[in-house]
Amino acid sequence: MDKLIYVRPDEIEAKSFELIEEELKRLGKCLPDDESMASQAAGSASIRRAPIIKRVIHTTADFDYADNLVFSEDALITAERLLKSGCVIVTDTNMTLAGINKTALNRLRAEAVCYMADEDVARQARERGMTRAAVSVEKAMELDRPVIYAVGNAPTALIKIHEGLTESKLGQAYDNGNGRGPALVIGVPVGFVNVIAAKELIMSDDIPYIVAKGRKGGSNVAAAIINAILYQLTDR
Repeated sequence: MDKLIYVRPDEIEAKSFELIEEELKRLGKCLPDDESMASQAAGSASIRRAPIIKRVIHTTADFDYADNLVFSEDALITAERLLKSGCVIVTDTNMTLAGINKTALNRLRAEAVCYMADEDVARQARERGMTRAAVSVEKAMELDRPVIYAVGNAPTALIKIHEGLTESKLGQAYDNGNGRGPALVIGVPVGFVNVIAAKELIMSDDIPYIVAKGRKGGSNVAAAIINAILYQLTDR
């Protein structure tokens, strides 16, 4: 049984991360060094993967994320560029939206939205026999700014993004330099039906991604990833 330790309220988070680092060492898990990855991309990113992985572990108490949270080569430099230019983060749950640190987000003049509770999304989903998450992606297609999709619950959102990229309905809008469409996908839905397959589709697409391989994930994981990126950019 763990012994109780005295920790001041303002020191709890720092102590948690200290314990995470100790446990990672005990498990023999070495988090990735980003220098080589960043040097391969155009320019260099100030964001690192290790703080993102540690914050997800802090949120979930699950050390499997040290192995199953994967990043495309250009994910971090893309995230930095997008957030500094005031992109839109589109979430697939209001829980993820609520979990994003708005103070840090506002410092970068970026925006986060969720369309899941919108009346037009609900109506179209009923009429067309689709999930709200898929319809929400379609609605996000109409935004005239680059988009970071943060998907923590619905694999159907990832599937819809993949379909759009494959059909060039979304991909062309961004690739042609119009400054709109999906530019980064955080794909961490949790569950059993189509979860693994949907994540693999995103990893096969020509788009920067951060993905939790396998069945694990969740809205809290999506928010933790966004926050870990924001904190590195705002020196929280």
